[in-house]
Amino acid sequence: MKIDILTIFPSMFEGFLNESIIKRAIDKGKVKINLINFRDYTLDPHGKVDDTPFGGGAGMVLMIQPIYDALISIKTKDSYVVLLTPGGNVFNQQRAREFVKYKHLILICGHYEGFDDRIKSLVDEEISIGDFILTGGEIPAMAISDAVIRLIDGVINKDSLISESFDSNLLDYPVYTKPREFKGMKVPEILLSGDHKKIEEYRRSEQERVTKERDERLKNS
Repeated sequence: MKIDILTIFPSMFEGFLNESIIKRAIDKGKVKINLINFRDYTLDPHGKVDDTPFGGGAGMVLMIQPIYDALISIKTKDSYVVLLTPGGNVFNQQRAREFVKYKHLILICGHYEGFDDRIKSLVDEEISIGDFILTGGEIPAMAISDAVIRLIDGVINKDSLISESFDSNLLDYPVYTKPREFKGMKVPEILLSGDHKKIEEYRRSEQERVTKERDERLKNS
């Protein structure tokens, strides 16, 4: 899989690309990630990629020309182009499973006061990671890339993916490790029983419990 990320702040991705599972996936050749600074494509002699909005208003708006030219230089028939914006469809685990099927994913990171609205005509989908405002699309690009990359065959052990949160519309069950007791807090006895059938039933009931509690919190928030 190939992921191209259009951003004017490529250095923000240094830690993301050079640590943990993402780095191993890159080293194993499971994914190729390119950071494309669309400032390199601007025709402005001073390197500007933004300007004041027509009609007045606060802030600066990203111009269409640099992003258009950057896209044209990398887009192919296999590309799926995503604009990261607060007004987009909310990203979730189902979308992550759908995104992993694409050979080439292009993520466009916004910044400043927003995009020239004509940029939306260049993309296949607008995506948001939630109803809150960030300074730019770089963190959403990392979050989406992480969620997608870990689903690529061979990146993570398949057994680790079987009972993950949201794959059955349920949150994951609570897990424990050594010691059996810490400052009076004990591991549930059922997990120490060796009865795998009962453990499976217990874990399923715990998934339902924590999911119900989460849903109740959201309903009352």
